[in-house]
Amino acid sequence: MLSQDSNDDTEDVSLFDAEEESTNKPRKSKIRHPVASFFHLFFRVSAIVVYLLCELLSSSFIACMVTIILLLSCDFWAVKNVTGRLMVGLRWWNHIDEDGKSHWVFESRKAVVIMGVVLQGANLYGYIRCKVGSRKNLTNMATSYLGRQFLRQNAGGDQTT
Repeated sequence: MLSQDSNDDTEDVSLFDAEEESTNKPRKSKIRHPVASFFHLFFRVSAIVVYLLCELLSSSFIACMVTIILLLSCDFWAVKNVTGRLMVGLRWWNHIDEDGKSHWVFESRKAVVIMGVVLQGANLYGYIRCKVGSRKNLTNMATSYLGRQFLRQNAGGDQTT
């Protein structure tokens, strides 16, 4: 019989890292800032839910709109002051120089700026496509309407004589 000495310097080593993490270490949350993440989503989701259920929650349209605006204002504040700084490294503040002029200082990581520019470009592209497309559709609708009216008048005039 083989017996293992308790003073033996060897220890069992896991073949897989996942197995080792699950057995030896207590499970740690993968979300780095859970409270900030919660409020980042809470205000947005709440505003959408209030918007969708506006008629069920209140008969007053004004009360619903005020509630939505307050929730979106809280979302803006949370993103600007808390989650933007904690999650992606955005910081901005107002600095007043010796002459009394106000200067806004903005700091961010380069990846965030690049992503913002790309998303803004996509938004601009979509806006331009809608603007140009709506003009073409409006022109086509007006042309076809005037053409139909012209045909009705001419066809109607021929039948009466």
